Amino acid sequence: MMTFFLQLLLAHLIGDFLLQPTAWVKDKKKYKIRSKYLYYHIGIHFLLLCILTRFDSTYFITILFIALFHYLIDLMKLYFEKPKYVKECFFLDQFLHLITLFCAVNYFYPFSLKQGIDILYEPQNLALLVSLLLVTYVTAIVQKLLLSKWTKQNHIEGNVNTNYAGKYIGILERLFIFLFVVMNFWSGIGFLLAAKSIFRFGDLRRSKDVALTEYILIGTFLSFGFGIIFGLLYKYAIHSFL
Repeated sequence: MMTFFLQLLLAHLIGDFLLQPTAWVKDKKKYKIRSKYLYYHIGIHFLLLCILTRFDSTYFITILFIALFHYLIDLMKLYFEKPKYVKECFFLDQFLHLITLFCAVNYFYPFSLKQGIDILYEPQNLALLVSLLLVTYVTAIVQKLLLSKWTKQNHIEGNVNTNYAGKYIGILERLFIFLFVVMNFWSGIGFLLAAKSIFRFGDLRRSKDVALTEYILIGTFLSFGFGIIFGLLYKYAIHSFL
């Protein structure tokens, strides 16, 4: 089952990202159903699916359906995509393509919903989900409360132009640290800290604001600390209790 899915997924990734030039995308957006590159794109997908499944006749009809649904999904995106919702349309488009591949795999290798739920409820997977939730959004709220004093001093809450970039940078930062701890790649944490220090050094040098410096340093230490702690707790739980 997994081999078949990986074959289909590889064909999709090569066809959608590696072998689809920007010029084709622009032409498709402009001419939509009349764009010749839309059909080149579907043809490449069909050929890749055939190659990666080794031209096995067992899968031929399924490959035709995958190509047909890929065409319909892409066509729907071309006609309904709005400039305001480009990101949303991209992720929805890819999600629908993946659903198509899952359905194709399920046709040959039936996978019951109960099996999926049973996998989710395995202790190690539950522990991972809890750890990821703690290290991302829960920690973000805790840090916001702990840093509220410095936030007010620097008027950060009133800055509406940040688009919450700092929040998501912190989430990604802690996710990387959590991953490094789980992988025992401690040097990666040092590299991440060094990289962040380089990017922040210019801001601190130009600012000459002690309160801002304190805010950044405390926030960094808290973020790294939480990432390391939750990574160690997850490893301890996996090896000691699960």
